[in-house]
Amino acid sequence: MSVIVVANPKGGVGKSTLASQVAGFLAHRGHAVMLGDIDRQQSAARWLAQRPSGLAPIRGWDADGEQLRSPKGVTHAVLDTPAGLRGKKLAQVLKVADGLLLPLQASLFDIQATHDFLAELHDAMQERGRRPRIALVGMRVREGTLAQQQLQQFIRQRGLAMPAELRDTQNYVQLAARGLTLWDIAPGRVARDLAQWEPLCRWLDELD
Repeated sequence: MSVIVVANPKGGVGKSTLASQVAGFLAHRGHAVMLGDIDRQQSAARWLAQRPSGLAPIRGWDADGEQLRSPKGVTHAVLDTPAGLRGKKLAQVLKVADGLLLPLQASLFDIQATHDFLAELHDAMQERGRRPRIALVGMRVREGTLAQQQLQQFIRQRGLAMPAELRDTQNYVQLAARGLTLWDIAPGRVARDLAQWEPLCRWLDELD
């Protein structure tokens, strides 16, 4: 079983959006999927509660941040995490994570926060002796902007993996409001977004 954790210590970077879309992709592939949420705002859990019946099923994972255990009876689990994730909670998450996805926006503040978080992750993984795969995902990226260039420079300079830059579009907002993902509607309506997801989908497939 694979556990994919979506984490970033900064709020408002799109963690719940990314977590729900990842769960939707995995469910679309026919996997038995659970979506957990240890964020106090419970955005991912509320999204799941709105998901229409008849779509590729995603079960809720009643994850306890203090006693986090890998769920049983599924092939994949996705975990949405709160802002400010560090210390004991971070250690609990790393105990179960096979893959870590770090969403960040193309802004100086997000880049700096993610830089610090990566250093903390490195220390925590050294201490625990466990190394889940890590990838960054650009969120709400506007093509051709200085902010995008700064984000790409940050990734190159540190030799990081960033399999996807997801554009700034209302598609994700509209889908989230209905409990849907890109894979729940006609592909032609979101073709550009699906194309941006292709390398990230390959990264997720490689976790199996």
